[in-house]
Formats: sequence, C-alpha cells, structure tokens
Amino acid sequence: MIDKALHDRVAEGGMMNQITDPSVAGVQKTRRPRVMPDVLRALARDIFAGRYPGGSLLPRENDLGDEYGVSRTVIREALKVLAAKGLVSSRPRIGTTVCDPDNWNIIDPQVLEWHAPHLLDDRLFDAILETRRAIEPLVAELAASRATLQEIADLELAWQGMADAANDVERFSRSDIAFHQILYAASHNPVFRQIGGLIDAALKFVLETTATTSNDQRSEAIKAHRAMVEALRMRDAAAARQAASDILDLAARDLAAAKSINADKAG
Repeated sequence: MIDKALHDRVAEGGMMNQITDPSVAGVQKTRRPRVMPDVLRALARDIFAGRYPGGSLLPRENDLGDEYGVSRTVIREALKVLAAKGLVSSRPRIGTTVCDPDNWNIIDPQVLEWHAPHLLDDRLFDAILETRRAIEPLVAELAASRATLQEIADLELAWQGMADAANDVERFSRSDIAFHQILYAASHNPVFRQIGGLIDAALKFVLETTATTSNDQRSEAIKAHRAMVEALRMRDAAAARQAASDILDLAARDLAAAKSINADKAG
C-alpha cells in the first residue's frame, strides 16, 4: 500500500524542503531568523550577477553592513559561509576577495538556491546533463535489483504525481524531482545517494528552465518514467538502464529547446 504521508509530501512539495527558497515562507524580513539567509542570498547574488567580479575586493565589513542593513557580526558570519562555498577568500590586512568562478562550489544545493535561474550558465546545465548520463543509468540498474517494495511504491506515487499534474508545471516538476530522489535512494549506494542529492538541487533549476515544454513533451516524459517504474517492478536491470537513457534523451531535447528559446529572447 502506498504511503499516504509520501503522497502528501509529493503533493505539497514537502520533499523539496531542502532546496526550496526560504523567501516564500512569508516571514517578515526584519525578524531575526531571516537575517542571515537574506544577507547570504543578497551577497551571493550580487557576486553571481557580476557586481563583485572574480578577483575584486568586497567593500569593508562595516560598509557591507550599512548597505544590507545588518550588523558587522552578521556580515562576518555571512562571509564565513560564502568562503566555505568557495565564493570568497579572506586574508588579514587585505580583506575579502571574490574567488574565480572556477573555484565556486556551484553544485552545492545552497549555492544553486542563491542563483537566479536566468544567471545560470548554459555550460552548467550541459555539465549537469553529462553527469546524469554518466551516473543515472547505473543508478537505475542497481535500483532494479536493490529497491524495496516500498521504494517501488513510492516511485510509482511520484510518477502518478507527474501523470496527474496536467498543466500544473510546478506540480509536474516537483513530482519529477521526487521521482529522481527516490530512484537514487533505491540504488542503496550511499555515494550515489549523496551525489543524487546534489543533482536534485541542480535538476530543480533545469526543470524550471525547461518549464515551457509542451503537453506532448511532458506526456513523453511520463511514458519514459513509467517504463522505469515497471523495470524496477520486474527487477529488469537492462530495462531500467534503457529507461534511464530514454529519460535523459528527453531531458537533453527539452534543455536544447529551452536554450533556444532563451537565446531568441536575448536576441
């Protein structure tokens, strides 16, 4: 029997809490719990947008505090987090320098959350797809032999969320992400599970970028994901690998279409 709690989480987006933008929580910005997330996001997005390019010095902590309306202590703690993500580097008597983009921990879920989707480089989307092509077929093959009955039921529930989404693109994307979370977990490989968590964060942005796909294209995706569910149900590793390849081919097509649309808009 399908776990109703999982159904509620998929339907309400609860499975995406770890990569959901906290700005939708409806909490007033002046309340203390929001101070650090707001400042982190603002600083990071200013860096991503090129306001503070790689190699440049950030303003002094006091000046940043005045600009963002917070104390120097909050700025200092925010800079520590950004340094841990590879965005900045602090040195005594020199100050805080913005790191070269090649050193940014761009696949970190929080870093991806800070990005505005339109600021993500096409090369990152391509790299995410390449990573999925290298990993996901093997993940699916392992899941075909290792998934528990509950995991297969959960996977089917996520698929059902995609099938029932109709024109609700947000629900479709949420269910699609949940599907991949369950699939990676069903491989019962702790390394793949952790990599899957990072890919899921990136996948959220890819799906938002490809949200313009037509109903026919979403129907094809639903069919391919259904094939994955059936492959796991039948314990057919070869069919699971093929289903993963088919899903990735559709993802590549949708990504190419989205990039073309964005290029036309930019032109």
